[in-house]
Amino acid sequence: MIKVAAIAESINIMGKRSGTAMKERNPGPVQEMAKEESAAGASYLDLNIGPARKDGIELMPWIVQTVEAASSVPLCLDTTNTDAMAAGFKVVKNREAAIMNSISAQPERMEKLIPVAAEAGCNVIALLWGPEGMPRDSNERCAMAVDLMMALAEAGIPNEKMLFDPIGTPITLGADQIASGLEFMSMLQEIAPGAGSTVGLSNVSNGVAEHLRKYLDRTYLIMLMKYGITTAIVNAYDAELMAICKGERQELVDMVHNMMDGNDPDSAGLTGTALEHYKTYKVLSGQNVFSESWLTL
Repeated sequence: MIKVAAIAESINIMGKRSGTAMKERNPGPVQEMAKEESAAGASYLDLNIGPARKDGIELMPWIVQTVEAASSVPLCLDTTNTDAMAAGFKVVKNREAAIMNSISAQPERMEKLIPVAAEAGCNVIALLWGPEGMPRDSNERCAMAVDLMMALAEAGIPNEKMLFDPIGTPITLGADQIASGLEFMSMLQEIAPGAGSTVGLSNVSNGVAEHLRKYLDRTYLIMLMKYGITTAIVNAYDAELMAICKGERQELVDMVHNMMDGNDPDSAGLTGTALEHYKTYKVLSGQNVFSESWLTL
């Protein structure tokens, strides 16, 4: 049975329910969502305040304390505002169990955030995004991973506290980058023994019609599981996705992993969820060209 720790993504400044509550400093809706995501089986609650340029150093501590009053699930602090990130970690109760989302391979972000992470003793998402943006292939991902690992290690952060994010890319841009990310995942333990990994699943379905996104996210997670993904940033309100995280869909996992090994089942004998994963894998692997009618073809 393969399990993945779910980082619930929905407490987000861009969300209608949570975003309005954050802006109004209304704890009720945020705490309700924290309880709902915790009950769904989330291993972490991601608190995403975005860039929060004007009020980040006040908003992040507020959201941390608001959620901690409602749930004991460890937190994942998510912002591009380095000062807000530092302010948030000053008030987190269980800092060693928390996650910093994220430190990218950009000098200014590494310089500001690595000391904060080292002092907190928290886990760190090491985002493979460099000064020139996204890596072009698995080799560039590996090079960025080494740079990040060495900088984190120099600050006293062990590999076991690192969660490398190869960056999921929208299927609308093609399957090449998805394949490169998977190839990097297959090499991660050679680069950083003992390190963990994560990915924002919804990135792969970004730009796709809302009612279709869940199918891409679910199958993409299963593909990552073949290479030992340890955590994933997920929609905890998707019960089927959470079931996959909990190891409750092993027959589907086995089917997709067999396909990744070149052993396809007879599609004529597939129905329901199995057929959905079969067709979605064909698209995500680049064997079939993506279109929004992929499930009905």
